[in-house]
Amino acid sequence: MAAIVARSPALPSRTATPPPHLTLNTSTRGTPAPVPNKHLPFCSPGPTPRRGLETPPASPPTKNAIIESSSVLYPPDNFTHIFKEPPIYSIDAKKVVEAVEQFSSQPLPDTKQVFPWLHGLHAENQMQLAFFVQRKKALRRTPKCIRGITIVKAGGDLNHSKLKGAIAPEELLVSHNLYDSQASFIECDPKDGFSVRNFQIQIAKMAAVSDIIVYGDSITPSRQVINLAKQISLAQIAWRERHVAAGAEPQVFNTFAVTDSYDIFEANYGSVVAIDSKGKTTGQTIDFFHRERFEMCVMSKASEISKGVYLGPTPDQMLECSPGESDYDVLIEASDLAHVSETSTLNAALKSSQDQGQWPLHLDFLSSGSILPPTWSHMEVDGLMEMCKWIYEFVHEQDEFINDSKDEDGDNIMMSRLNLKRKVLIHCADGYTESSLLGLAYFMYAEGLTVHEAWIKLHVEKGRNFFAYPTDVALLKAIQPRILSESPRWKGEITSIQDPKWLARIDGSLPSRILPYMYLGNLGHANNPDMLKELGIKRILSVGEPINWAREENSWPTENLLYIDRVQDNGVDPLTEEFDKCLRFIERGKQDGSATLVHCRVGVSRSATICIAEVMSELGLSFPRAYCFVRARRLNVIIQPHLRFTYELLKWEEYQRLKCGAPLKRELEWATVCREIALMNKPYSRQ
Repeated sequence: MAAIVARSPALPSRTATPPPHLTLNTSTRGTPAPVPNKHLPFCSPGPTPRRGLETPPASPPTKNAIIESSSVLYPPDNFTHIFKEPPIYSIDAKKVVEAVEQFSSQPLPDTKQVFPWLHGLHAENQMQLAFFVQRKKALRRTPKCIRGITIVKAGGDLNHSKLKGAIAPEELLVSHNLYDSQASFIECDPKDGFSVRNFQIQIAKMAAVSDIIVYGDSITPSRQVINLAKQISLAQIAWRERHVAAGAEPQVFNTFAVTDSYDIFEANYGSVVAIDSKGKTTGQTIDFFHRERFEMCVMSKASEISKGVYLGPTPDQMLECSPGESDYDVLIEASDLAHVSETSTLNAALKSSQDQGQWPLHLDFLSSGSILPPTWSHMEVDGLMEMCKWIYEFVHEQDEFINDSKDEDGDNIMMSRLNLKRKVLIHCADGYTESSLLGLAYFMYAEGLTVHEAWIKLHVEKGRNFFAYPTDVALLKAIQPRILSESPRWKGEITSIQDPKWLARIDGSLPSRILPYMYLGNLGHANNPDMLKELGIKRILSVGEPINWAREENSWPTENLLYIDRVQDNGVDPLTEEFDKCLRFIERGKQDGSATLVHCRVGVSRSATICIAEVMSELGLSFPRAYCFVRARRLNVIIQPHLRFTYELLKWEEYQRLKCGAPLKRELEWATVCREIALMNKPYSRQ
């Protein structure tokens, strides 16, 4: 690990992500809408390594190290030339599939062999160079161990007829004019700024060190495929000549044009078809955007918090795990556009729904964070209380709402419907943020609970993950006496309520429950031991950031604390060698029936990497699936392990498969993984 002995001045912010010349929006889903209330926090890279203590050079290759990846496509001796100047080879669909499958079953090069090169080391970016390589110019050169495969679709329309991992021409070429003889690859390494999260450059970066396959759909003329292949071949020649002139000895990469029609892939090789010719996804390739929504829906699935009252996500018929509207009598959506409704208005809406036989009844209410202290009005608080009372009466007093409407058989409609258990769903887009104010207030009112009791019971006993704004914490604490005095269940004395110390030390967020025995959080969570005990967390794994407790709080057994030292979020320090130690610590907690908090400073990179590794190990998931699993459960912030950690996790996937005796086979390749992550993060990036 890198030895850190001094902290440098803060580094300037990174350049825009992705760069303006890269267009990542080439999927069927269009530009993904950001998940409400998520944000992309800043992760400090830590201090710059001092001269003489900089990143060590790549370890000497062992006898088992892969110096150069083997490939079905190299050498191309068994392929027929279409053109010799520039060189283009023909390839059929069967050989494409063979090449792709063979490549996915080969181990990736060792992490030390490809970093820091993958971070993006532009010759003019002195900040990036100084941080990563300083005097070691050899580390700037393209590693000889890399040989990829890149599939490019002529025409670039990836909304249909898309092969697995395919990209558009503009994602790797500066110009893709069909008659441009000076085509060249995009110079993707950033010229300025500093970042260890240059996910957006990896497609172009890897394309330059790949054998490239060009294909077209059924309506694309073959000459267009050939012309694009010519440009790419010319770009490969120019790239190699530039590196030779700089004193390097780069590999020779080749271009192939698919001679079979796209119909052949669909008819015979469905395993490599991501989107068919009609624009329908085949399920052969994981889509990060959809997977995150699916995992979020599973995580926040509607559940009952009090008699007849449920919390959950807004029903979405596109997701199998989503509840159906017909499962409920009343749906109350928490929305920024909602207005406070009086009881008379709510009863009028209910009567109208009864008279017309239209169910479920749709209502709305102010979203979390909408009632702001210290300027909230009595009308807003009155509205909150009236909504809680109305919901309680609706689910507890059925007879008041039964009318004499008859169905075609003469049966009482409301008697048949509402004599069954009435069900109310309080919902919002993600199932846990906008609805948390109304959900917590109702839980307090219906169950006769104080703020801190409701906070813990809703999370621990009811199994709900939620996020509340700090303003909601202040509001509920301020109106707690009124909620309890009007609660049908509260039996205590209002004057005797004392908030625990831990409540004043939280900002609304609890650590994120990733697995029943593992939480992901930040340094603030770790420094609130009383809150952790309330959540059943008895072990703390600190990754690179030590806890700082007062002496009277430091009563935890030392065997329940583990500190991983000298791991900064700097793209230099490795984490793989700590995986086994960390996962054994988490496993001991699982065996003891206690939960472990895994944290770093912000809770999105170092600690998230450990949590992803545990999810991969425990649930047997590939990295893409484990990444989406953890990302969805981190609630209001977006996890962002940097490039090196992401690569290490792909190598961890290899290790997991080999350990259980399964053949090595990646679900997605490195460049595609990075492309998906960049696309998911783009809506949150500061442009």
